[in-house]
Order: sequence, then structure tokens, then C-alpha cells
Amino acid sequence: MKNYLKYIGISACVMFLSCEPEFDDQVQENDIYVSGDADFSNFVSVGNSLTSGYADNALYVQGQKNSFPNTMASKFALVGGGEFKQPLMADNLGGLLLSGQQIADNRLVLSVVSGEPSPEILAGTPATEITDKLSDSYNNMGVPGAKSFHLVAPGYGNPAGIATGQANPYFSRFASSESASVIEDAAAQNPSFFSLWIGNNDILSFATSGGLGVDQTGNLDPTTYGPEDITDPNVFASVYNDLLDALTANASGGVVFNIPDVTNIPFFTTVPNNALALDQAQAQGLTGFFQAFTGIATQALIQQGVPPAQAQALASQYEITFNEGPNKFLIAVEESQENPFGFRQMTEEELLLLTIDQGALQNSGYGSVALSPEVMQVLGLLQQGGTPTPQEAALVLDAVNPIADKDALDTDEIQTVQAAKESYNATIEGLAQANGLAFVDVDALMEEVSTTGIVYESGIMTSTFVTGGAFSLDGVHLTPRGYAFIASEAIRSINATYNSTVPTVNIGNFGTVTYSDKVQ
Repeated sequence: MKNYLKYIGISACVMFLSCEPEFDDQVQENDIYVSGDADFSNFVSVGNSLTSGYADNALYVQGQKNSFPNTMASKFALVGGGEFKQPLMADNLGGLLLSGQQIADNRLVLSVVSGEPSPEILAGTPATEITDKLSDSYNNMGVPGAKSFHLVAPGYGNPAGIATGQANPYFSRFASSESASVIEDAAAQNPSFFSLWIGNNDILSFATSGGLGVDQTGNLDPTTYGPEDITDPNVFASVYNDLLDALTANASGGVVFNIPDVTNIPFFTTVPNNALALDQAQAQGLTGFFQAFTGIATQALIQQGVPPAQAQALASQYEITFNEGPNKFLIAVEESQENPFGFRQMTEEELLLLTIDQGALQNSGYGSVALSPEVMQVLGLLQQGGTPTPQEAALVLDAVNPIADKDALDTDEIQTVQAAKESYNATIEGLAQANGLAFVDVDALMEEVSTTGIVYESGIMTSTFVTGGAFSLDGVHLTPRGYAFIASEAIRSINATYNSTVPTVNIGNFGTVTYSDKVQ
């Protein structure tokens, strides 16, 4: 988790100031608010980690209290809204225990290690034991890790299925029974108003794995999906329709949210793909290495039976030129007849993951070349006009150290993610219109956050990692301020749809990241 902040050029002073809450938003005594056509007396919110208040790579009490539905419920209380109950964790550490064994890490906090600020895991033994069942029913039905089809799956809260991935430890704490589904428990509360934000994980798990999963488009059986796979759009549409049927049965209305573009979040935008910084001598050295690589690759292909002219043409793609200053990293691709050695430079739009080993990028030649003394000897031999042995030539070929698939999203993977998002969002918006529901275009909102930023009463909120204020330390989930922004935009849409005048949220009231020296 270290060195995440290398590329954002911030000072500790700026970071810590960004963590402070802003001014309170006072409700005027003479303000009159009305519920309009909506009944907020029993508000139930269904979704995944984004609904639960998950932040900093964990679910913890403070995050839950700042969840967007809890913030919305505090405003609904002014127009007849009732109590909003949440399945609170046992502490602010965020880790999970299963029969005394910790199965989920504690939350991240911002700390200074070796003089460098970075996200670190908060120290301590968590107190949240999954087998300590909660007995109440809860208005916040956000289940971290849930995909769309998980919400309709019976037994998703059965502790016996946690180890095999068939059940969810968070839902296990508060499921009404071992055979219950999330939507069954949500609908059983007979909500008068609801929110539904689901589908993020149907795409996100593929993206955050670097595209290691499978695009399951065409496979209509989600029981065969792996945890990092993309859900078939028809499966998503069918499940989403079923979810709305259950939630709208007796409700006065609801609000739904679409899926943001994952390429706008700090998990994919913090580490630039052109951070291979070289001085003039280094640039000349790498250029020379790939000239040598090209010659050796040509001979290797000829020895494999490739005609000389074709071998030379194929090998020429590896004669990469490097310049003084920033250069794009090399990325691994599948070996093929067109790219027999399986690497190339990254393109402009391709992305590195926040979790990549930045120490290896800086110090070990990851993303370029691992130049061992033995490789340097071979290069010296070539410079003198010598001919390396096959074993020596292999050392040069093996020295190329491209970024692995798990650490990057390439062009094809990005297109796959975008296609799924567009399909899901068309379903969400279409069903929102068909059911007369309020709709929040989170995709457009997050685009605004990541480009121009969001101006609020006393500042501006952006997607910049740590300092921007919108995203927590995991680079995926929002801060209290980010969740407050979602709550406020949801209220705007609700007011426009149901003729209500629920007050919006002053997002400056809400904090961002947390600093602590109590790290593991």
C-alpha cells in the first residue's frame, strides 16, 4: 500500500487541512418542507458497498453513519421520515472475524512512514464477529461485495457458505434467516420509499483485477461466474427488473442510480502510465538495449523457421526509442504471430492500477528492463561486435520486464468494461422511466468530479487521490463528503420527480480522509 502518493505532489499540510470538515449548514426556523407525492416514513436502501458506507477498504461505524442513505434519511426526517436503522459494525477498525479468525483487513488511514505520507492499515484486533447475529431488521440493506444477482440469491447470508464464496459475511450478520435473500429481507419491511444502487461490482471486480476475469456476455447462468467476471447484460436487466418489482410493490416511489465509469476513479488514475522518468543517459541506454533486443529477436525467429524478411519485420516492433523525461511503461500482451515476444509500450488511454508495486516500478525495472550484471556483460559483448551464445542471447530476451495483466487495464479490457457499463446504464434509466422513479446519473456526476471538480459552499471537490476530497483511501469508495454529494444529488432528483421540497446537503459539513499513526 506504500508510495501511493508519489505521483500527486502534495504536502502533509495540504493533506491534513483537506481532512477537516467545513461549516455547518443551518436549517432556518421558517423553512417549510413538504414530502410532495412521496411517503418517506419507511425508507429502505438496497445496494452494495456504496450503499453501506464502505470506505478506506473496510466497513466501519463512522463510515456507516456517513452513508449516503443515512444522510438522506436525516433530511427525510424533516418531512415525515421515520427511524433509519443500520447494521452497525462493532468498531471503527473495520476488520471482520469469523469464529475468532480475522478474514477481512482493518481500514486504511493516512499515515507518515519513513517521511512519506501513505495509506496504511489501522492497527488493532477487530470486534466484529460474523457469527454474532443481529436480530433486528434494517433500513440500510447495502451489502459490500454484492453483485446484482447476489441480491436475489437465497442463502447469501448463510455463514456456512462464506468460505466457498457462496455467501457474504456482511449480509450473514443481519440476514433474517440462513435461506433469506437480500431483496426478500428488504421487501419484507414494506418500504414506503426506497433507493437502489447496484451493478457496480458486476463490472468493478473485473476492472480492479486488471481484467483477469471473463466477460460472461452470452452466459445466462450466473451460478457459473467467477468472482472477477462481468455479468451478462441480459442477466443484469432481468435481475434489475425483479428487484424493482419487489421494491415498488407497495412503495410511493424510489430513487435509482446508474453505474459510473471506473476509469474516472483514483484506483485507475493515480499512477500515470508514463511515469518511466529517464535522464539522457538512461534513455540512450534503454534505446540501445532494444536495438540489441531487436537483433537477437530477429535471429531467434529465423532459427524458429520464420523467413528472414518476415523475422526482421516482426522484430522491428521492439526497436523502441526512449527519450529524456517521462516515457510510457511496457505492458505484457498475449504472445501471438503478430507479437511473438508478448510486450509493447502502453498507449495513451491504458491504465495502471493503484495497487501496483510502485517500488518495483521505481527501483527494479518493472515496466521496462531488469538490467542484471550478466545482461550488461552481454550488451557489452554486442557493442564490441561479438556474437553471444544462445544462453547469453536468452538473457537479453528475458530481461524485458513488462507490467503484468493484473496490474493494468489495456485497451481491450477498457472497451469491455465500457460496453457493460453502457448496457447496464441503459437498463437502469429505461426501467426508472418506466416505473416513474427518480434517477441519478452518477456516471455524469463522477465525470464532472474527475474533470472540472464540484464547487460547493467553501471549496472544490475532485477525484484526485487523497487531496481531492471525493474518494477514500482505497481509491474506489467515497469519503463522507463524496457520499454526502451523492445524497444531495439524489434529493434533488427526488424533489423534481415527486414534487417534494426536501432540503439538500451542505457537503462541506462532511470530512474526507483520516490521519493516524496507529498503523500495523
